Amino acid sequence: MAKRDLRDRLFWLANEREIKTAKTTDIYFLNTKQVLAKYHIDSEVVMEVFVRELPGNAPWGVLSGVYEVAKLLEGVPVDLWAFDEGSIFLANGKSALYEPVITIAGRYRDFVEYENPILGLLSSSTSISTKAARFRVVAGDRQVVSFGTRRVHPALAPLVERSCYIAGFDGVSNVLGGKLLGVEPSGTMPHALVQIIGDQEKAWRLFDKTMPKSVKRTALVDTFWDEKTEAIKAYETLGARLWGVRLDTPSSRRGSFRQIIEEVKWELKIRGGEGVKIFVSGRLTEEDILSLKDIVDGFGVGTAVAYPPDVDFAAKIVEVKENGKSYPRAKRGGLGGRKDVHRTKGYRDVVSLHGTAGPTGSKPMLRQVINKGKIVTEFESIEAIRAKVIGELNKVTKSEPLLAWG
Repeated sequence: MAKRDLRDRLFWLANEREIKTAKTTDIYFLNTKQVLAKYHIDSEVVMEVFVRELPGNAPWGVLSGVYEVAKLLEGVPVDLWAFDEGSIFLANGKSALYEPVITIAGRYRDFVEYENPILGLLSSSTSISTKAARFRVVAGDRQVVSFGTRRVHPALAPLVERSCYIAGFDGVSNVLGGKLLGVEPSGTMPHALVQIIGDQEKAWRLFDKTMPKSVKRTALVDTFWDEKTEAIKAYETLGARLWGVRLDTPSSRRGSFRQIIEEVKWELKIRGGEGVKIFVSGRLTEEDILSLKDIVDGFGVGTAVAYPPDVDFAAKIVEVKENGKSYPRAKRGGLGGRKDVHRTKGYRDVVSLHGTAGPTGSKPMLRQVINKGKIVTEFESIEAIRAKVIGELNKVTKSEPLLAWG
């Protein structure tokens, strides 16, 4: 077969119009829509979107993607309730109980084809924000910057950066991601600059002469020589203008990464550079952060958040209305009936049949986002969501989250 270019696009990706009109759905949803339309089956349903368990059997995740789901379903004649963007949500893989983070009500054939993109939007975003939140927690007061967009399709770069940033990361490296977030992207130079110039000292000097003062002078110190030697040379070259050094040492060359960093810190300190920040990157894990954060000022985290363990959302009908009356109707392994979620202090979430009063002092977690196709809520700013998530992380890590039957 002759090789052919794509007819209507450069890259293998869907555009916004195709996503909005559910062209990215699976065919069996369209088959279902055709059957329902042909035989005028106009049943109204309640569908719940939930997670049964989280990676590593963790009890909590950070929900993101609600905004995009709302924009996807805007104009579709349905009602939608959801946890707020950036909310902590709970899961317990050892129990049949789950909490719906989104509830959709309406005529099924009006939104059947949207199940695919709804799940995709939530899973992609929440998987990243949940993993990023775990890095945020283990890093404590150390700086964490997203370095992950080179690992994903470029079309997803803003999604990666948004998910990391609202989960508490201090910065992002991607240019478009930063622009959409309204934050300045972080970063200085790649090894390629030093390689092309052929001399570390000259590369640092040219960088210093070229970049505006607002760009922090962080020298990459592991291109040709030992990290300690290059760090000394960087300080001798830039002096007080040197804000930090970055070690991106590959694992095959690290030996004891901690000892390398300790050597760098010592050599800088005895020369008067005790204020120079130490920033490390290169396929870091949560365990790396824990083991290094007492001697490192900041971390660049990439692959671990760009390709996190999947948060596997499901969408299931739990109620069907026939002849004006609603009936609980769940598939095998499910729980019938529309549910409410009420949160009490300490992240004790009570899941009960819709309309049941929550415990005294609790707050309902599902609030209406769409009414008959119209968005009826005002979404929070990125900074407000981020601040809320950081506050929630400080509390949930000191609690014992629990899902309870109502």
